[in-house]
Amino acid sequence: MEVLEKVRHYAAEAHGEQTRKYSGLPYIVHPVAVMNLCREYTDNNAVLAAALLHDVLEDTPVTPHQLMEYLHTVMDKQEADLTYRLVKDLTDEFTKEAYPHLNRKKRRHREAERLGKADPLAQTIKYADLIDNCLDIVQHDKPFGKIFVHESATLLEHMKNGDQQLYQRACEAVAESKKVLKDYYNQRSASNT
Repeated sequence: MEVLEKVRHYAAEAHGEQTRKYSGLPYIVHPVAVMNLCREYTDNNAVLAAALLHDVLEDTPVTPHQLMEYLHTVMDKQEADLTYRLVKDLTDEFTKEAYPHLNRKKRRHREAERLGKADPLAQTIKYADLIDNCLDIVQHDKPFGKIFVHESATLLEHMKNGDQQLYQRACEAVAESKKVLKDYYNQRSASNT
């Protein structure tokens, strides 16, 4: 079995019964979509594997140690270490649990500053993550969409070192999401008058 197929299977197992919030599809469809976006710009196995695993430490019971051990069973040491570092870069540090004294806005801003210093390869994966999430959230949850689009724009202001073509696509996705929201709220406003 190819390395990426093994990693995809591991990520799917880790996410288990989790589903995408709006579609109800198995959660793994999101990491696969993120990997496929990255694959349009790179064939780096560590990047593609990290794209598949980008939410594993944040959203599943898998520990950093378990992930590192697993990666060393399917990749050479250098590739496994890079994959692990990228996943760590993509795992939120400024969580509500770790920073209960900070509100969401402050936590997300610190996360944006942190990701602005992250490995450019991690930033590339984050661009793909934003693209896959942006329009989906905006189409299905307008109130949260406003928050998410603002946070995404802040992330992109800080993260400018990844793949430039994918960065541009992420900026376009955020701009399109802002337009969808603006049109929606303008229509609602017009129908209320």
